[in-house]
Amino acid sequence: MPIIINLDVMLAKRKMRSNELADRVGITTANLSILKTGKAKAIRFSTLEAICEVLECQPGDIMEFISEVEENKL
Repeated sequence: MPIIINLDVMLAKRKMRSNELADRVGITTANLSILKTGKAKAIRFSTLEAICEVLECQPGDIMEFISEVEENKL
């Protein structure tokens, strides 16, 4: 999948656990897990905004686009 989710990296940098982020953002830990594993098909801008607010980061800090050409080089 060309969109890579680096949420675990940001959580580690902020020394925060997934369940704390889920509580502060107002989503279930199950939905956060789906997002973290890259299985989510979409994310609401309001959820993305809340995650960025809590983690004090930009959307590009937690999501990354890798083209299929680059992905095949890995």
